[in-house]
Amino acid sequence: VQLVESGGGLVQPGGSLRLSCAVFGNTNDRLGMAWFRQAPGKEREGVARMSVFRVMRYADFVEGRFTASFDNAKNTLYLEMNSLKPEDTAIYYCAADPGLVTTATMFDPNKYGYWGRGTQVTVSS
Repeated sequence: VQLVESGGGLVQPGGSLRLSCAVFGNTNDRLGMAWFRQAPGKEREGVARMSVFRVMRYADFVEGRFTASFDNAKNTLYLEMNSLKPEDTAIYYCAADPGLVTTATMFDPNKYGYWGRGTQVTVSS
């Protein structure tokens, strides 16, 4: 399984971005997937989680600003981010697991076996 993120960039506070994570090499098995982010000097933290049943869950700090979705035809996971804040600045990573992650561990990066290389999001005026 290969994950390739795109869509990052520089945006002003209050702006929007849409991140994409294309999945290659897996066409048969449903994957659980997630978005994580890592700011300089901080630990990697979970942002959004899609279960193998396509149920979406979000970290508390998202506060309704982000929406994750999956396009089956394109085998691509998206993260629509609105009302961006400077503290959202980070490298955003896409991760996948073969269904072993539970709700209790959904934002534990050690539970994911596949990772993309990340895309930089910078929120600044």
